[in-house]
Amino acid sequence: MIKPERIMQDPLCIMSFDNMELMLTIIIAMPFAGFLILALAGRRMPRRLVAFIGAGFVSFSAVLAIITAIQFLPEARQGGSLSVTLWHWLNIPGFYADIGLKADSLSLVFVFVITFVGALIHIYSVEFMEGEEGFSRFFAYMNLFVGSMLMLVLADNLLLLYLGWEGVGLCSYLLIGFWYKDPANGYAARKAFIVTRVGDTAMIIGLFLLYIHFGTLNIESLMHQASLKWAGGSSLALITAFLLLGGAVGKSAQLPLQTWLPDAMAGPSPVSALIHAATMVTAGVYLIARHHVLFSLAPAAQATVAVIGALTLLIAGFSALTQHDLKRVLAYSTISQIGYMFLALGVGAWSAAIFHFMIHAFFKALLFLAAGSVILLLHEEHDMFRMGGLRKRMPALFIVFLTGAASLSALPLVTAGFYSKDQILWLAWSSGTSGHWLWLAGITGALITSLYSFRMVFITFFGEVRTEPSRQPGKLMMVPMTVLALLSFAGGFIELPENMGHLQLFSDATRHVLPPAVAGDHGAPSETLLQLVSALVSLGGVFLAYLLYARSSLAISSPWLKRVQDFLHRGWGFDWLYDRLFVRPAVWLSEVNRNDVADLWNRSLAAGIVRMNNGLSRLQNGRLRWYLMALVAGAVLVLTFAIYR
Repeated sequence: MIKPERIMQDPLCIMSFDNMELMLTIIIAMPFAGFLILALAGRRMPRRLVAFIGAGFVSFSAVLAIITAIQFLPEARQGGSLSVTLWHWLNIPGFYADIGLKADSLSLVFVFVITFVGALIHIYSVEFMEGEEGFSRFFAYMNLFVGSMLMLVLADNLLLLYLGWEGVGLCSYLLIGFWYKDPANGYAARKAFIVTRVGDTAMIIGLFLLYIHFGTLNIESLMHQASLKWAGGSSLALITAFLLLGGAVGKSAQLPLQTWLPDAMAGPSPVSALIHAATMVTAGVYLIARHHVLFSLAPAAQATVAVIGALTLLIAGFSALTQHDLKRVLAYSTISQIGYMFLALGVGAWSAAIFHFMIHAFFKALLFLAAGSVILLLHEEHDMFRMGGLRKRMPALFIVFLTGAASLSALPLVTAGFYSKDQILWLAWSSGTSGHWLWLAGITGALITSLYSFRMVFITFFGEVRTEPSRQPGKLMMVPMTVLALLSFAGGFIELPENMGHLQLFSDATRHVLPPAVAGDHGAPSETLLQLVSALVSLGGVFLAYLLYARSSLAISSPWLKRVQDFLHRGWGFDWLYDRLFVRPAVWLSEVNRNDVADLWNRSLAAGIVRMNNGLSRLQNGRLRWYLMALVAGAVLVLTFAIYR
């Protein structure tokens, strides 16, 4: 460990290779430090200082994360890792847990995305949240969000991981309901918190099962023991994997717990960008990838991951096609793109899933920030059909939004999204006969994705102007979006397929942590042919969007089609179903149970306290003769007791 006096003499010494453990500690400590400072003293600080702490501390973590990743890359290729134990947390008979951090190539990818994309979102937020009440509160919550997600991905044991897991759940509640004076925002925050708790309950049961059978919560030790003691297809492995999957589908908004994410758009746009791109909804992807050994021992659970991903990406994609709210389109898009990651995890394409996670973080953060800029500058207008013509009014914003939409649509060769999504589709096909059906779902989702992406572009930025923007976005908003646009364009070139140069920097760095994809029936067609099909499908979706929304305005007149559109717009009726299955029965039971013994006891206790208070308050009536009488009566009682004791 480096000595404090040396840091004072040479601050840059912490960035040397020998002190990466210290850098790792600082990376996670900075957001928590920012949260504590802003939570305790933020209200008394000037806004510039709040912005400097809120954005600066996360940005410093991002710089250290990049330096650590660069210096650690040679060791990552050899399967190395960084470990540091900060302190001993729990030590009771039969159980102990440390506050310990462990970084390998998998977790460092997440650390880079969380800190770097998170820093850009924080910088953007300085201008976006200017003039808002609760400025320091906003940045305190955002710093806590980043810190909790870093704890989740750097934890070396499941107890600390679960603490970070619940931390991001708490922060999502606080930030989705940031504008708490509107009851609708409070409802959306409460819904997100409760729905994700369903998955978290399954997950904590899975953690108990792991501890009962292996006597430890250390992740590396658990996976090693599981591979030795549990045979493939073991019922215990299957049950545990399904329980962890329950936690993953809750946090990552996959079927059947996806209903909370569209309503999470109630929060400020930077919150949406942070939740969807860099933190909360990707936690489930990390959980499954980190426990790939366990899922490999439970083929049925792993296959379920793929099926859930395939169904989710289609269901969410169709819902995105019918939305009018710009942010809700992107919310359903996130659900769909996480579905691609689950599909990849389910077919054993572990590195492909994480690669798409990274690329998705770039273009989805960009799209949310650009959409937030449009909404802000158009006087909080969310409806795309009340926008239009912004291509000429805000050309710079149009370019970055177009870049994000193109990458989301996986336009061939020129966007990062093409390389990450194409890898998933190819590996899904090559995973075996069932993979052909998964590929079909993925390629259908690709058509839908490009269709709704350019539906947004044509409706929002083309045609006649329906709402005039108040001003142009400032530098603090444009610079982060420009950086993300560049990454959405060029980020995919670090991982090229075999027929395009076979540059595999990403897979090479993660090969010792994530096993290679399981190859099955490659057969015909060839990878090149599938790439051509994927490219034509993406371009076809763009052309179809042009015909439907740029050249003409699509109007549905058929009553039957309108009902279908309304059904898709309402998220396939999942909220309606859950309301009748769970919400209304719970409310009915609470009404019926209103006068039970516990309620009677509580009300009686409260009524008794009120009566005592009323009785005591009568003694303080301001009448001097009553005070003298009470004093004399008290003196008589004391003397009587003293005499006859």
